[in-house]
Amino acid sequence: MAQIDVRLADYADPAHREALLFLLDAYARDPAGGGAPLGEYVRRHLLDELARRPYAFSVLAFEGEQAVGLVNCFEGFSTFASKPLVNVHDVVVLESHRGRRIAPMMLAKVEELARERGACKLTLEVLTGNTQAMKSYEREGFAGYQLDPSFGTATFMQKKL
Repeated sequence: MAQIDVRLADYADPAHREALLFLLDAYARDPAGGGAPLGEYVRRHLLDELARRPYAFSVLAFEGEQAVGLVNCFEGFSTFASKPLVNVHDVVVLESHRGRRIAPMMLAKVEELARERGACKLTLEVLTGNTQAMKSYEREGFAGYQLDPSFGTATFMQKKL
């Protein structure tokens, strides 16, 4: 087994661009990612759009030359802390490489980068049926979010536009 190399993605690097699209498409095709490939519009525009956003960053994991993992992140802002936060938006590990603790390696890099940005916390969303991912995130220190237990835990919601 080759060593896993985790690094900040460079949206201008052709190899990183190819790796990011390959991994995100693998995630999109997985039942946990919706079960459908990335659309052509996304394939044509995503990387340039990410590169235009200074609050976006991605972490890639490679085994030799093969891209095996990806985390996409976006900086937000916590009004209660008056500091940035980093939202972990996508976590991808190729099915062939799961169970090798690649996600925790990538999340450690994300945490390092978040601390460099002065972030007060990391956030992420995970489907409750994705029990393996939930266990992995909990092992890395993530927990449900609540302010006052009498109000319960936060629920992630969306409204498509």
